[in-house]
Amino acid sequence: MPESPEVQALVEFLDERIQDHVIAGLDVAEFRIVKTRDRPPASVVGARIRGMRRFGKHVGFDTTAGWLMIGFGRNGWIRWQPPGDPAGEQPVPEVARITLESGAVMRLVDTGDFLAVTASVVDAPTDVAGIAALGPDPLSPDFSREDFERALGTRRKQIKALLQEQASLAGIGNAYSDEILHRARLPHTVHAASLDAEAKERLFHAVVDILRGAVADRLGLPPDRLKQAKVEAMAVHGRGGEACPVCGATILDHVAGGASAQLCPHCQPEITAV
Repeated sequence: MPESPEVQALVEFLDERIQDHVIAGLDVAEFRIVKTRDRPPASVVGARIRGMRRFGKHVGFDTTAGWLMIGFGRNGWIRWQPPGDPAGEQPVPEVARITLESGAVMRLVDTGDFLAVTASVVDAPTDVAGIAALGPDPLSPDFSREDFERALGTRRKQIKALLQEQASLAGIGNAYSDEILHRARLPHTVHAASLDAEAKERLFHAVVDILRGAVADRLGLPPDRLKQAKVEAMAVHGRGGEACPVCGATILDHVAGGASAQLCPHCQPEITAV
């Protein structure tokens, strides 16, 4: 699943290469991705790209014909083909293709078993319901401890699920929630309402440090290397059965809601509920 650090790195990589270029073509191979039937993606053909921005785990192309908004879902991504480069030899699960007047191509792909990528053309990013509902973004320079406290609230909701709830905190998914909780030394199942002040302090710094550190590590990497870089950087996520890099205990696998999660039983002991 794309998460905010890699999406931010993707946006910064593409933005400097597409800004002020004209969209020469936009072909949709899978029409189920289109969410604004009255303004299909092809309506931005001929428009100039002012820039590109990230909104949580979504991206937006700011064009002279409106915002082209892309939601990656669980398995979406953009593959970049520079001007003059031949297309890759491997089959591409392409759902749409954006061609620039320079000859560069951006291929929107979805590698999942079910289609979750979305495309919309709107006047403003917040015209997309999922973006309007986003909570505060930990990668924003304005993100504060007060934002974090409001996101946690007093609900008796398991902290891993809350971290991934986009209306609470934007941009965190399954992998980084595992990494954050490991850094904060908190189990997945503890409720936000059960955290004391010291645990909340650890969690706040883990959220900020993990996500911002990941962005710093990914910047400059081409889109096709970002996923592997993310996998290689994980301390516990995806490393069930391996030794914890902090204490050496065996990392455990858990499956919840159809997604695999990992934690260290020594670094993240269970907390007695209040």
